[in-house]
Amino acid sequence: MEQKKISRRDFVSAAAGVAAFTVVPRHVLGGSGQTPPSEKLNIAGIGVGGRGSGDLRALESENIVALCDVDWRHAAGTFRRYSGAKKYRDFREMLDKEDKNIDAVMVATADHCHAVASMAAIKRGKHVYCEKPLTHTVYEARALAAAAREHKVATQMGNQGQAGEGVRILCETIWDGAIGQVREVHIWTDRPLNGTNKWYWPQGVDRPEGTPPVPDTLNWDAWLGPAPDRPYHPAYLPFVWRGWWDFGTGALGDIGCHSIDPVFRALKLGYPTSVEACCTMVNNETYPVASRVTYEFPARGDLAPVRLHWYDGGMRPPRPAELEDGRRLGTNGALYIGDKGKILDGRLIPEARQKEYGRAPKTLERSPGHHQEWINACKGGKPAGSNFPDHAGLLAQVVLMGNIALRPVLKENKFFGTKLLWDGEAFKFTNIPEANQYLHKEYREGWTL
Repeated sequence: MEQKKISRRDFVSAAAGVAAFTVVPRHVLGGSGQTPPSEKLNIAGIGVGGRGSGDLRALESENIVALCDVDWRHAAGTFRRYSGAKKYRDFREMLDKEDKNIDAVMVATADHCHAVASMAAIKRGKHVYCEKPLTHTVYEARALAAAAREHKVATQMGNQGQAGEGVRILCETIWDGAIGQVREVHIWTDRPLNGTNKWYWPQGVDRPEGTPPVPDTLNWDAWLGPAPDRPYHPAYLPFVWRGWWDFGTGALGDIGCHSIDPVFRALKLGYPTSVEACCTMVNNETYPVASRVTYEFPARGDLAPVRLHWYDGGMRPPRPAELEDGRRLGTNGALYIGDKGKILDGRLIPEARQKEYGRAPKTLERSPGHHQEWINACKGGKPAGSNFPDHAGLLAQVVLMGNIALRPVLKENKFFGTKLLWDGEAFKFTNIPEANQYLHKEYREGWTL
């Protein structure tokens, strides 16, 4: 057979044609985790008027195709920025109508709706990015982690600092033995204050009086979601919902998944064996003005047991003796206490010790960025650093356990201030059975996980 010569131009043209059929479009492939790296994700946002707006901006390398918010006035700026995206007030309607057009979902609602929105997306095979503290209850965090693993979707919780350089340097320093075995950690925040004795949101207050009219732009029923029914009041939204038991998770839920995350990574923590708390006066409506929560973790292989102390409302730990004159503890901070030294806010103290030590060997891979981790995972890359099954689910459970120790019913001369003993394998408090009722909550009729 006569062989024909093929020009370079003909060869390149033919190869391009083959490639065009090799990269199969997303909608033809179907299923989760199948988006080729060369294609953009189609992302929907749920809760886009506040923190969700910032998350969407960090995801603009992809296609923002659908938006949902219960308050269209609050979300107006986001709607204008993504004017081509379809708009909804109820995420359930959006997921039903846009199911075939969506690859991934960003969730940044109030805490009490995180789980129901994220689970609805996961069960449809959508990748999910959900803001911290991931869920409203301990059980919800465990359930989301299990569902994400079952449906094989890419997930990421919105504790952005986990991708930062500081967390990696902290881990490398502790693993290098710079302060020896770490047996105690103190984490503190000024929340719900903002450093100037002004409120980010109120805590320690009772339910507001009066029933003002619901704004025309707000779907109050959808905002309530699975929470118990109550009349609308501007005391609940936007943002100030964080201090209410029914809607938020208080200072611990707001900041804990940020500031306790490095502790979990550096010390390789799992479930605690106990949690106990003390606080200012607390009622059935809002979290206390200030609180202290203590977790105890068992030994992990060669690692010593650890006691973790959390402080909020402006409370702080005792000043470490190693801190030089003139230096103060900040309004937010972290102190790691080891057998051979201490680390305050990422640096050995005193500062002379840090200069003497220098820097630990660089052993950890650096992150391309918190949101980029999730994008890469959605396109078949390795799991994101705060994915639900491997990290965020456990972290959120432990953080939220601290709020159970604060519940006002525990104050009825029964077991307030009592150390709650935790059995992680059985998923229950063993010494105070009454505390287990707070691991989850009853949803309002019409809402399910």
